[in-house]
Amino acid sequence: MFSNVSSSNAAGQALAATGAGQAGLISDTQNRFLTLLVTQLQNQDPLNPMDNAEVTSQIAQLSTVNGINQLNETLLALSGQLDMSQAMQASALIGRDVLVPGDKIALGNGVATPAGIDLVSPATDVNVSVVDRSGRVLRTYELGAQPAGIVSVHWDGLDETGAVAPDGAYALRVNAVNADGKPVPAGTLTYANVAAVDYSSTGVQLDLGIAGKAVIQDIRKVL
Repeated sequence: MFSNVSSSNAAGQALAATGAGQAGLISDTQNRFLTLLVTQLQNQDPLNPMDNAEVTSQIAQLSTVNGINQLNETLLALSGQLDMSQAMQASALIGRDVLVPGDKIALGNGVATPAGIDLVSPATDVNVSVVDRSGRVLRTYELGAQPAGIVSVHWDGLDETGAVAPDGAYALRVNAVNADGKPVPAGTLTYANVAAVDYSSTGVQLDLGIAGKAVIQDIRKVL
């Protein structure tokens, strides 16, 4: 379900109230400035009047501040609209399986959860290993040369001897190098299911159940 709809409405109302308050403050500041300026002009020394450049400079400063405040209000409004748009788009992910940064692989009844790696740049030699809680390597896959991007990893649940590994939690390790033998930055990806979408003052977050929370930018692949 799409959660925290009421909180999004409250956030929108708060944003509108903040904008209205800022607009009132700006208007009040302008009125005070103009009142002081007129008073200053009325009571200036006729033999030493204010310089036109000084008056122009003060008015220009007020205009600049007013323009900045209006720009800030516009950006706040756009930010709120983008957050709501992102939340609506994220709601389409509810119930979908995704890959996000992480190294966990779960094995149950001989079936392992999907996994993957994220290569920052092309690699000429890539290998991934499945390790148990003690760090012991159960299975290694030689993937050879791979392009930059997401590479899916499918563990069949067997160890190097062909025996079925016990059900439980395991981890994925990756090692990648380029043609010069230098390491290629690579991250591991873990499986999660999007249970809900949360919208709050901190932005849009995906509820991944036992996998925790994530933002949309964390999603590397939708399965």
